[in-house]
Amino acid sequence: MTKESSKAPPLYPKTHLLAASGIAALLSLALLVFPSSDVEAKRTTLSLELESPAEQLSQDQDAADAAQATNEPVVTPFAQIENSTEEPQETAQATPAVEEKKSPSHREVIVTKGDTLSTLFEKVGLPATSVHEILASDKQAKQFSQLKHGQKLEFELNPEGQLTNLHSKLSDLESITLTKNDKGYVFNRITSKPSVRSAYVHGVINSSLSQSAARAGLSHSLTMDMASVFGYDVDFAQDIRQGDEFDVIYEQKVVNGKAVGNGPILSARFTNRGKTYTAVRYTNKQGNASYYTADGNSMRKAFIRTPVDFARISSKFSMGRKHPILNKIRAHKGVDYAAPRGTPIKAAGDGKVMLAGRRGGYGNTVIIQHGATYTTLYGHMQGFAKGVKTGGTVKQGQVIGYIGTTGLSTGPHLHYEFQVNGVHVDPLGQKVAMADPISKAERARFLAQSQPLMARMDQEKSTMLASSKR
Repeated sequence: MTKESSKAPPLYPKTHLLAASGIAALLSLALLVFPSSDVEAKRTTLSLELESPAEQLSQDQDAADAAQATNEPVVTPFAQIENSTEEPQETAQATPAVEEKKSPSHREVIVTKGDTLSTLFEKVGLPATSVHEILASDKQAKQFSQLKHGQKLEFELNPEGQLTNLHSKLSDLESITLTKNDKGYVFNRITSKPSVRSAYVHGVINSSLSQSAARAGLSHSLTMDMASVFGYDVDFAQDIRQGDEFDVIYEQKVVNGKAVGNGPILSARFTNRGKTYTAVRYTNKQGNASYYTADGNSMRKAFIRTPVDFARISSKFSMGRKHPILNKIRAHKGVDYAAPRGTPIKAAGDGKVMLAGRRGGYGNTVIIQHGATYTTLYGHMQGFAKGVKTGGTVKQGQVIGYIGTTGLSTGPHLHYEFQVNGVHVDPLGQKVAMADPISKAERARFLAQSQPLMARMDQEKSTMLASSKR
């Protein structure tokens, strides 16, 4: 073999190698000038998520709390990072920060039928055994066990799941709280004092008084108060007619702009069968409140017209009525008021209770002596009101018993009798004297209150009627 043949020939020509080197250089330059957009996007996302960890952790906790309330799964930015193609160690470093920051958990439960404080504790994840500890921590804490249907209880739990605060709103004006401290739990009652303003309502009776009053915006209790105020002049059992009108100004209790209760009627006007009656509440210098007409005469008389509100007269006074049970002609020396069983019966006037017990065909009966001249009887009662007993005294308008069917009675009603000097008279036709008017010493003070109230009712009514015609 010759010397020339012993040398290996080159695999590529020199020109090829130079070309390949040039291409490699160009590719390296391209990578430097035009980096991968995918890699850069992932890096940017990670950088934004971790740039402000405190803010991110706060958002994560808020999302966790919201999801816990709605039972929805939580997707955090860290979960997104775990699904990326970045290195896993970065995720492992971020995750413990979420667990370190936990805010107290808030829970709310509504009391339903059969609930006890123990069952409510279990609903929020607290052991039922902790109820005894909490109730024993403060004497007043037992008020939390007096649950009402629909009542809401609010629980605050620390990160370890222990109760730190228990709160419940009893009414618009009152709430109770138990707060944990180093020694146990401290009970606190919070009572809001409402502001007082006056409110006005106007109504026209086109059905019953109670329905028309409710339609006008007057509560049931205020409707009853209005009937009591005018009960000396208007018999609400038989005198009410379609087209009768009423105007009422009353006290309204307000908390944060919301009406939470009512006070007394300040002034009222009732038009019955074309005749108008007025009433103004006045508190004298001794602190005694009563109702008077707009010109100062007392609304209070010796007897109220009817002892049962909104009842129906089922039988009037008669000396020759056929008895429905005995089936023979027998004088009916009273008035029967038909009403649902349990309807309250009021004393027609102040007096002494001569009888509160059974009396023959009258069944359960109350007899009241009013001074030396007048006597009233109330028969067929279901039962007697608390405190009403033979030998005691009662005040006018005081509830003395309830409508029933005891004795010779065909249905629930009150048999009411009225005697003058031992003689039965028709209570519907009996005229009684008025009480004393406003004293001369207080008349000017009374008129200073009465006249603006009357003027306001006129103005409010005119404004309401004008707006309804538009």
